[in-house]
Amino acid sequence: MSNKKEAYLYISAMLRARETKMLTREKAERMLDAPSFEESAKILADCGYEDMSQMSAREIDQALAAHRDTVFKELAGLAPNETIVDVFRIKYDYHNAKVILKAEAMNSDESGLMSGSGRVAPQAMLAAYNEDRCRDLPGGLGAAMEEAKGVLARSANPQLADFVLDKAYFAELAGLAEALDSEFLTGYVAILADSTNLKSAVRTLRMGKDADFMRQALVPGGNVSPARIAAAASGEGLASLFNTRLLKDAAALGAAAVDGGTMTAFELACDNAVMAYMADAKLTAYGEEPVVAYMAAVENEITTIRMILTGRLAGIEPQVIRERLRDMYA
Repeated sequence: MSNKKEAYLYISAMLRARETKMLTREKAERMLDAPSFEESAKILADCGYEDMSQMSAREIDQALAAHRDTVFKELAGLAPNETIVDVFRIKYDYHNAKVILKAEAMNSDESGLMSGSGRVAPQAMLAAYNEDRCRDLPGGLGAAMEEAKGVLARSANPQLADFVLDKAYFAELAGLAEALDSEFLTGYVAILADSTNLKSAVRTLRMGKDADFMRQALVPGGNVSPARIAAAASGEGLASLFNTRLLKDAAALGAAAVDGGTMTAFELACDNAVMAYMADAKLTAYGEEPVVAYMAAVENEITTIRMILTGRLAGIEPQVIRERLRDMYA
């Protein structure tokens, strides 16, 4: 038993026990088949969530965000290396950076859209941006925000600024995986980047944009390089690049989507490929793998719960919601 693996022994055992209480496909089906929104929400009591049966859509979002924040904070205090939690926190830092830049572009206050799940408190990030102190922000976040701000000033195009932040996010994500010296985590970053790039490439081709635009939209860190993706001139070309165990089905659906097929099934298959990668963690008794997989599962669970509850609250047919649900880890 290596010292590195042994350090995760306690937290891995704790999370394995918690996995038994997570939302399963069977519970999700019960939520969809429940006679009312209220009955649907009450099923979540068995999964450790507060009672959301009387909440509005906004209150549901807040409750789910609070649940995620609690999980992140707890695991940061228990994990041998807090950086492993940062792998999931930084997504919200870059989300908040996008909100700040878009608010500036629109000359509006969008602070209500910011998340508290990142490494940096939303108001602290906003203050750093407004006071030209982005260099004080962790990792590559500050430099990326300054670059994105310059791109926005020159182009007045928030999408191009988003591309800058997306590249920085994945570069920092890959750096964290390397710093943790985790083969499993490195593989997670790679499948996440590949899935993201496949989506971006298909959207670019559907919009009729050129290779230069695609190159701006693609992110680093995947198994397939952005240069090879940009060189693919069709959906069939993309399908051959991503013809791997996890992304084969998504790539085929992507090729169909380029020719006018549904984007919903394609994007769902991309997300499911990431969860399929996480399923391999079930074969590992202890180590960083169960911790990474648990956090990814919590994120996926929260997304599923939000889709079901807000969908039921809005009166959307259960079958329509069901078609958009990702695969479950538990």
